[in-house]
Amino acid sequence: MPFTNMSLPIFLLWLVSIPFLAHSAPSQPRGTLVSCGSSTKQSIPDTSLSYIPDDGFINVGNKTTLESNDLLPILSTLRYFPQKSARKYCYTFQVIRGGKYLVRTIYFYGGFDGGKQPPVFDQIIGGTKWSVVNTTEDYANGMSSYYEIIIGAHAKTLSVCVARSNQTAANSSPFISAIEVLSLEDSMYNSTDFRTEALVAVARSAFGNEDSISFPDDPYYRLWQPFTDKNEVVSTQTSVSSSDFWNKPPEKAFSKAIAAGVGKKLEIQWPSGSLQSTRYYVSLYFQDNRAASANSWRVFSVAVNGKTFYNNLNVSTGGVTIYSAEWPLAGPTKITLTPDAKSSAGPLINAGEVYQILPFGTRTLAKDVAVMEELARNLDNPPLDWVGDPCLPQENSWTGVSCSIKDTVARIISLDLTNAGISGTLPLTIDNLSTLHHLWLGGNKFSGSIPEMNSLLKLETLHLENNNFTGEIPQSLGKLPSLREVLLQNNNLDGSVPDQLAAKQGLKLQVSPGNHLSK
Repeated sequence: MPFTNMSLPIFLLWLVSIPFLAHSAPSQPRGTLVSCGSSTKQSIPDTSLSYIPDDGFINVGNKTTLESNDLLPILSTLRYFPQKSARKYCYTFQVIRGGKYLVRTIYFYGGFDGGKQPPVFDQIIGGTKWSVVNTTEDYANGMSSYYEIIIGAHAKTLSVCVARSNQTAANSSPFISAIEVLSLEDSMYNSTDFRTEALVAVARSAFGNEDSISFPDDPYYRLWQPFTDKNEVVSTQTSVSSSDFWNKPPEKAFSKAIAAGVGKKLEIQWPSGSLQSTRYYVSLYFQDNRAASANSWRVFSVAVNGKTFYNNLNVSTGGVTIYSAEWPLAGPTKITLTPDAKSSAGPLINAGEVYQILPFGTRTLAKDVAVMEELARNLDNPPLDWVGDPCLPQENSWTGVSCSIKDTVARIISLDLTNAGISGTLPLTIDNLSTLHHLWLGGNKFSGSIPEMNSLLKLETLHLENNNFTGEIPQSLGKLPSLREVLLQNNNLDGSVPDQLAAKQGLKLQVSPGNHLSK
């Protein structure tokens, strides 16, 4: 799994990259900016950007405010999750099904729990484990941490969760400072099949720049980190149009480049650090920095770790992008630009993006999700982790829910909330859980009638004892071929036991005491 995170100084996060906004600039990127743990709207100094409180997106966890007075506002509060019974803690965002989104999670520990080191935990998006959150090194260096992923929305809601793992210390709690869910254009990163994959950000850099580039220069609120090395930095003489590029890089990313002289190779070590051996999406951006000329050209070939990435690239003043939707990388990465012998100028590079490809294909069947979400709404006090995907990741399924996975679809096979202190009613749609084998709700305060269960042909055991169910025993129970155990005692049922149920061979049936059934 990807473990890449990025960092910025805690006092300067985004502030370093966001100039005073012109009146014509957009006031907010398209999407939702949330300050976790805050009770009021948070504004970023010297910009018109504002973050809303997180209360409408989550109903679990505790809020706290960090003691430092000079933190960026969105880093001064956080929400943490000491409730150890929950398998995950989820935010839910309204999205457009089929839309494309950049999601950024932001973390600054600040010693909120009195400890010296941040907790290590998992983050999950839409039922897929996204990464491990480990901000220890950044925090030791006085930095905040952020993680980014580009995903397609498979439903009308999107869950962003954190969860304990075997790396989470027993006396610590997962936490989060801010979440951003930003809408992207359909054309962006469109070589990726977002039905089955997501893109986890590894690096996004503007070469030759000493400052970060972000909103409003990038209206999609992507962060383009500065990158300089021993190579020469050059400035461009002409502008480009962002709309001419699929991924819509900001025009400012083309304002500078790192370059080599005529006839010389250009080599850069980028991204920094060592990469996990897997597949990556790589996109590189180039623009000839000179004034346009009919008798002068800049041609070079591009290699990544010695393997040809693109041959004889002709870079014009209008700019050009080259990319690979799936490129294998492992360890340190070196990009080499080799000029053509007849090129009148040396190679250069303006910007680049690298994303790790994350398989994102397994999902719980939508019909099962709809049933469980309706059941959660019918309960007065559902378990704290009954948000997000009911089944996935499997180690973080909802409390009491067990699932099976076949191919890329998860189905619910068992629901066990025995003695969980739950009150509420069972929806009629419980009949849609067609792969359910066991339904155990005994020892709670369920009320209302027991729904018909005509479609639960795989149901083996039904435990509804010691509740407050009323009405008659459903006739459909006698028609279920796999049913071998039914416990209904100590409710307020009336009527009679269905003949077909009473006559069922090999069935353990318990309906008394506590009901009002006639013979």
